[in-house]
Amino acid sequence: MQKKNLGYLAGAVVLVGAGAWYFTSSGGADQKALAGKDRAQPPTTVSVVAPLRQDVPVELAANGTVTPLQTVDLRAQTTATIRQVHIKEGQFVKAGTLMFSLDDRSDVANVDKAQAQVARDQATLADVERQYKRSQDLVAQKFLAQSAVDTLKSQVDAARATLLADQAAVRASRVSAGYSTIRAPLSGRVGAINVYPGSLMQPATSLTTITQLDPISVSFTLPESSLGSLLAAQKSGNVAVQASVGSAKPLTGKLSFVDNTVDAQSGTIRVKAEFDNRDSNLWPGQYVNTRVTVQTIKDAVVIPQQAIVTNAHGTFVYVAQQDQSAKLVPVARLHAFGLNAAVSGLTGLEQVITDGKQNLRPGGKIRLAKAAPAAATGNAS
Repeated sequence: MQKKNLGYLAGAVVLVGAGAWYFTSSGGADQKALAGKDRAQPPTTVSVVAPLRQDVPVELAANGTVTPLQTVDLRAQTTATIRQVHIKEGQFVKAGTLMFSLDDRSDVANVDKAQAQVARDQATLADVERQYKRSQDLVAQKFLAQSAVDTLKSQVDAARATLLADQAAVRASRVSAGYSTIRAPLSGRVGAINVYPGSLMQPATSLTTITQLDPISVSFTLPESSLGSLLAAQKSGNVAVQASVGSAKPLTGKLSFVDNTVDAQSGTIRVKAEFDNRDSNLWPGQYVNTRVTVQTIKDAVVIPQQAIVTNAHGTFVYVAQQDQSAKLVPVARLHAFGLNAAVSGLTGLEQVITDGKQNLRPGGKIRLAKAAPAAATGNAS
């Protein structure tokens, strides 16, 4: 009986201990929850900018090479010696300027010989025509047979043909004599001169080159993904192209050529632009940076690119609300240039959050840091 009472007493002690542990642990959890509620998430410090409204040119940038519109390698068409050089290296010449004179004594003699042959043919023809005319009178008086008249008529026709052939020979001799003077076929700058008076010339010998410098062109390539916008801009009118050498002021020209084939290996298309080069700012073979303006986005909303957040859900920005909270606004990037980007989805009156957005959630509380300047302007590229 005594042992049974001891068992009841031990069970009661265990129940009392368990209840005490339960109430103690539950109270601790509740206290921790209350403490967490007392420690609410503090506002996130952010920086904001006001979007800008401006026209944004959409430009394609590429590296190019200056190429002349025309360049000619002058060569002699006959074998002769140089009699005189009339120009200097680096000289600017106009089309038709006399540049080289060759030894033309043989050609002049051939012209004189051909002209003498023509004079002899004219005399022969005149004599045969007189005989033919007298024979017609004799036939009318029946003093001469008709066959003799026919023979004289053939001689007249042959003499006329010989005269025409020799007149053509005179013209050919004059053409050959014309090869002894070499004139500039176009206006441009003379290159290095490779011959001197007395040099024996062969048709394969290069005398010099003439390169047209004004106007001049710039050749460059663009990715095939730009072909659509490039052709669309070309259909709308003249396409502006800028070319710059180092830190010099860019020169403005216009698009003049788009190749008819895309290079399958590089995935690019060849393009040319023409520039006014009266001041010789561009030189053949020079390396330049080019920009092609294919479109202008009118009155675009411009914000810093660092304000744009892109993830698996899309592209958006955080906007500061009047109640000091952050709002998520979806945007579309129209064109990026430098540190800025033109976007759609904003009115331009918002305060766009730039710094601190990595710690934000939609509706989260914010605290503005020191005011930041508005989005910086810049050229599109």
